Amino acid sequence: MTLFWLAILGWLTYIILRRSVPLLSGGRIWVLWTVMMAPALIWTTWGLLHEESEQQIPLLLILGPFFLCPLIYLVLITRWRPTPSSPDTASQSLQSDAAEKATAIRKSLLPSSKPPLNAEEESELRRCFSLSTYFLHKVEYRLQAVICQGQLRTTADEAYAVIDEKVKGSFGDRFLVLLQEDFSGKPYFALVPNPHRKRIEQTRQATATPRYPLALGLLLLTLFTTTLVGTGMVGSPIDSFETIAQQPNLLQKGLPYALPLLLILGMHEGGHFWAARRYKLKTSLPYFIPVPSFLGTFGAFIQIRSPMPNRKILFDVGIAGPLAGLIVTLPLLAWGIAHSQVVPMDTESTLLNFSALDPKHSILMTLMSRFFLGEALTLNGALALHPVAIAGYLGLVVTALNLMPIGQLDGGHVVHAMFGQKSGAIIGQVARLLVLLLSLVQKELLLWALLLFFIPAVDEPALNDVSELDDGRDILGLASLALLFLIILPTPSVLANLIL
Repeated sequence: MTLFWLAILGWLTYIILRRSVPLLSGGRIWVLWTVMMAPALIWTTWGLLHEESEQQIPLLLILGPFFLCPLIYLVLITRWRPTPSSPDTASQSLQSDAAEKATAIRKSLLPSSKPPLNAEEESELRRCFSLSTYFLHKVEYRLQAVICQGQLRTTADEAYAVIDEKVKGSFGDRFLVLLQEDFSGKPYFALVPNPHRKRIEQTRQATATPRYPLALGLLLLTLFTTTLVGTGMVGSPIDSFETIAQQPNLLQKGLPYALPLLLILGMHEGGHFWAARRYKLKTSLPYFIPVPSFLGTFGAFIQIRSPMPNRKILFDVGIAGPLAGLIVTLPLLAWGIAHSQVVPMDTESTLLNFSALDPKHSILMTLMSRFFLGEALTLNGALALHPVAIAGYLGLVVTALNLMPIGQLDGGHVVHAMFGQKSGAIIGQVARLLVLLLSLVQKELLLWALLLFFIPAVDEPALNDVSELDDGRDILGLASLALLFLIILPTPSVLANLIL
């Protein structure tokens, strides 16, 4: 049965790869397939080799492939993607996501001696600026971009809206208008080639319609794999289809784990999805990733294919996922903790030891465990988590990982929107160092801390990357960072003695 599910997972992985990167040659597709399948192959091989001894798989062997393989995939896909050197390849490259488009925008800002506008077009461009919005000083030309330097005479939001409308009136959909800040913090406008031109977008819409059957099929398959894992958590593992045929009621025992976990993951990605749709950004459906072992899933993901219009929208889309996930995570975790059992502390109480979890690994877990279990929880007590509590706890882990204020993680978007791109990058660098220091206390965080150094600290810019957030969003962003600290920081001994 294990090999059957491994074959199904391999087939689905190949289909997703062929649709995601259709321009790559067959050999490279199979290399990417091997990288994506490596975790499942490693875990399955370990299980088959140690089936009789029932030896538990080491934590490093679980987390290592789980984090390293996506990183290797990103490195390979970045190197192998075609470059937009011709009109045809430029059209094909538009099938990539918003991050790659922003990378192309940055490349277009390189110096060049060939002006993208002639004298008549430059005169038309100058008429798009006025004394009441942005006093234009000079126009400079880069590789394919036009840099307009001057002085902002009104709010960034108003200036961008007016100039963007005038540029579209004069040049149609030929350019994207960016409002950025230079190294001295002075705003400037940039016109770069628009990767969303109508003739390309019409072609893309014909091949990028929402894949509802694929999304639904992955959801149902992930429900089944998480249900199988859930049955093992309650001591009724299912080893073959014959067992299911003979005792179909066993599947019901896995639902208390599977349904809450899929609800949490679905709400998280759904938050991003509906926030993006609210602002009319092009995005894929949420796709779940089934895995026949480990936790039953690698989570879920969506792809936002439009550049972020401004920092407010960047903030809203970035924080919508963690907030939506927490709406269901916290109640489910509370109910699950209340129905969990207090057991003696295990000497091997790791972050993923659900049969004897030390709640002091997290300040938030300590507080919630004490509140819902009362005096039954002592200083030396651990938790044998109820399946619902396991799903809620994993929801906290997912939230914490996404709220890391680094690069293109949700937390990276939040600090970028709050403090600007440069300040957000500095915060990301500091955060990586702090997580590395924290791993000296929480040994299980070492691998994650190292992987954070491979994630670019600089988030991609929004089109209008100058407008600042309002006070409400700033407060919400600070609250999300405070929540991150409560989740990942271990409970200090002084606080633990006071609470427990």
